[in-house]
Amino acid sequence: MADSNGSARAAEGRGRGIRATGRRRKGPTRRRRALTVTLCALVGAVLLGGAGLGYVYFKLNGNLKGVDINAALGQDRPKNVDNGSMDILVMGSDSRAGKNGEYGKDEGGARSDTAMVVHVFKGHQKASVVSIPRDTLVTRPSCTKDGRTVPAERRAMFNTAFEVGGPACAVKTVESMSGIRMDHFVEVDFTGFKKLIDALGGVDITTTKPINDRYSHLHLQPGKHTLNGEDALGLVRTRHGVPGGDGSDLGRIQLQQTFVKALMNQVRNVGVLTNPAKLYSIADTATKAVTTDTDLNSVPQLTGLAKTLGGITSDHIEMVTLPVEYDPVNPSRVLPLTEQGRLVWDALRNDQDIPKSALKGSAGDKGGTGSYVK
Repeated sequence: MADSNGSARAAEGRGRGIRATGRRRKGPTRRRRALTVTLCALVGAVLLGGAGLGYVYFKLNGNLKGVDINAALGQDRPKNVDNGSMDILVMGSDSRAGKNGEYGKDEGGARSDTAMVVHVFKGHQKASVVSIPRDTLVTRPSCTKDGRTVPAERRAMFNTAFEVGGPACAVKTVESMSGIRMDHFVEVDFTGFKKLIDALGGVDITTTKPINDRYSHLHLQPGKHTLNGEDALGLVRTRHGVPGGDGSDLGRIQLQQTFVKALMNQVRNVGVLTNPAKLYSIADTATKAVTTDTDLNSVPQLTGLAKTLGGITSDHIEMVTLPVEYDPVNPSRVLPLTEQGRLVWDALRNDQDIPKSALKGSAGDKGGTGSYVK
């Protein structure tokens, strides 16, 4: 489903960008973690600084890969509402293909092991991010992959949607759960994530308690650290080595959410726009790392997204986990809390802040493991 853009398509898309004022474009418009919530904004930000570099522009454009979500899903989607906001599904895949094989055996298909719905509010000055635990049991809709229909399934793990039907099925599943149409899709894998962090020169964090996880091979004492790509991947994968954590996916999500803000701050402070060589290195790495929907897979389109998101700082991002409870049949799985989940999705659909009552009684935001890293 993915394809690389040629220079002809780059020329055709030049200057088109993403509408900064409208929400939608008219017409068809364990150990596995790769964190992606700031990735599309990062790609766009460095492209903003480098879009005028001539041949570099076409080189970066050729790196990008796109999936036509609109064509795959057709008209059977939530209403296309234009209220000035934007919703982006960002995912990390656990593919073991190629260089990702060092993280385990390829079992025949990648799953989505990080999933975040990023809602950018009207005015584009703040955002809410909802993490969906990979082990959430959902009713997965029927999907089509390679011309074959995969029937709907009840009590399916959320992350199997990507496995059985690729990005389009993941988007369809999220839209079925939320009733919200996703404007865009962004995916990154293990190797792309590591290379991106290394190209940035690492990400600065401070740990307040020791983290020792023999599964993710991460060992950090309390204090300040600059994490390289391998260690950053270890941090966002860890679930066993955090004091006070329950060893579950839920505690790991809190670490990921904290790391997102550290990554955003690093991008703002790294000074790439005054260093052309570093700018090119990051832009080249970032554009190779991502797969997006076809409304984003060109330099002008990502540049337009950067303009849309450029005013959002880490202080203006609210991060929550989808309200869930442990499954009484299988405690290693979680079930969505129906009423609380409805409050979350209704808030985003109406471009409102998520009410505190939506998180009451949820297992997703308990434990406070995110406080161990800042």
